[in-house]
Amino acid sequence: MQATPKGLYCVPGDFFVDPPRPVGRAVITHGHSDHARPDHDAVLATPETLTIMRARMGVERAGRVQQALRPGESLTVNGVGIRLVPAGHVLGSAQVVLDWQGSRVVVSGDYKRRADPTCAAFEPVPCDAFVTEATFGLPVFHHPPAEREVARLLESVRLFPERAHLVGVYALGKCQRLIALLRQAGWDRPVWLHGGLTTLCGLYEELGVPLGELRPVPAVVKRGAPQLAGEIVLAPSGAEATPWVRRLAEPVVCAASGWMRVRQRAKAKGVELPLIVSDHADWDELLLTADQVQAPEIWVTHGREDALIHALGLRGIRGRALHLIGRGEEDEAEAPPAEEAGE
Repeated sequence: MQATPKGLYCVPGDFFVDPPRPVGRAVITHGHSDHARPDHDAVLATPETLTIMRARMGVERAGRVQQALRPGESLTVNGVGIRLVPAGHVLGSAQVVLDWQGSRVVVSGDYKRRADPTCAAFEPVPCDAFVTEATFGLPVFHHPPAEREVARLLESVRLFPERAHLVGVYALGKCQRLIALLRQAGWDRPVWLHGGLTTLCGLYEELGVPLGELRPVPAVVKRGAPQLAGEIVLAPSGAEATPWVRRLAEPVVCAASGWMRVRQRAKAKGVELPLIVSDHADWDELLLTADQVQAPEIWVTHGREDALIHALGLRGIRGRALHLIGRGEEDEAEAPPAEEAGE
């Protein structure tokens, strides 16, 4: 494997994993746009990821040739064995397991270690080299149970029935996970959606993930008339700062993100109720994963590389920062300025 300007390149297989630029052959770990870019000649991914790519990019730009590989299946390209194993990040997310001449490299993409009703759980695969993210690669980051954060949201709804609760979420993964967690917590009323979230929610349901009753936020019938008091409304991060928010009755501004652990970020975004719900591994889970995959060498693609590499060194594991271009740029709720994470 080589880190190149076009991305992580498998030399004997002659293909890239999550390349940031158009290439001849690409293996894609999941549908977020910092990993799934348009206009590759040939794309290999899980069926769900290919479906998400087509929905977001259009059929023509999601790969001129598209090949689905389900977990449990394998293929060989130029002598390199390829398997896709669940990564637990979003629907269809996968780790890329590469076997060649008795050696194994696992490219994890983005991943989380918490249970998620909307996607398959992460599966650790022992390997010789493991490629990891480090989005929350600082000891300060310890994610609480997501169920506790959802309970906080529901308690706030109970305390302020005269106000709408507006939760900023990312359109792919976070939105659907939060809805599923609300259903598990007993919220059987409609969840109201900003128009920017409806397409992917519909796609999740088409792919077999039930989300219950979802309704679009209605346009204001009468100027200034409050709407959706006592209801939960999901919207893309930033919607609270647009005229669209005037549709809602004195909204309680919330945000669901691992970065809500950083109080300055919540304050700067005007978040009244920060919800620490992340789709990435926290510090302890990054180290747990390193122990479970048993790799003597771990490469870090993006995030807080220095702290993680130092901690790995204390465990006798060789760490290497890859500094790949374009990673971590898509999800605005999961990508703060460097100074907010202590740099």
